[in-house]
Amino acid sequence: MLGLALLQSQQYREAVKQLEKALELGRGGKPGTYMVEEIWQELAKARYTEWEQGALVRKRQQKDLKELCERLLKEDCERRLTIADVNTAPVKQSLVEIDGVIQLDDDEFSGDENKSDDPPNEEITKLYHQHLETLTQVFDKAGAPDRPVEVPDHLCCKITMDIFRDPVITPSGVTYERATLLEHLRKVGKFDPVTRTPLSSDLVVPNLAMKEAVQAYLDDHGWAYRTY
Repeated sequence: MLGLALLQSQQYREAVKQLEKALELGRGGKPGTYMVEEIWQELAKARYTEWEQGALVRKRQQKDLKELCERLLKEDCERRLTIADVNTAPVKQSLVEIDGVIQLDDDEFSGDENKSDDPPNEEITKLYHQHLETLTQVFDKAGAPDRPVEVPDHLCCKITMDIFRDPVITPSGVTYERATLLEHLRKVGKFDPVTRTPLSSDLVVPNLAMKEAVQAYLDDHGWAYRTY
């Protein structure tokens, strides 16, 4: 109840803490008092809203930083092009002014050598576009966790097709959502839904490894809490 009250007052961080505690207490409860799905729905709302607000801030910050980097790259490119033009222009002018003066052949060679130290305009422009492409890739990767995609199949129940809330594993090695599996055993029959082997509720145990994997995924992909 405290978690719901905090959620209503938009205190999402505290609401998440209280709802997570309630979820842990609810997992493994008796069928008659099982409320994991209800708690999960409220927790998902809080988590999703918390992620959504954070994602908007991150998107704006990344956009501003990307624009700054692009501007600095452009300024650097223009500076390099200017330097390249300045370094090459005097050599051509001096050759014209002293045309036929043999003793400056060494200087002419030296001028050519210096010119080769600076990339030609084409190389500078090419490098600039390569840097822009790399920058785009970096920011694209940075924003990837906030872009919704399909949740990996191994993190979803084979019956509900939703991400696990309270995963349990059967002796056959198949993982299901606890509430869904227990309902199957009560209403359909005492057998594993996938392997069809005999199964009773006392043989079902929590899949802690899957629980940790799901939580790790949700921590990095808050959009996956969306349930509507």
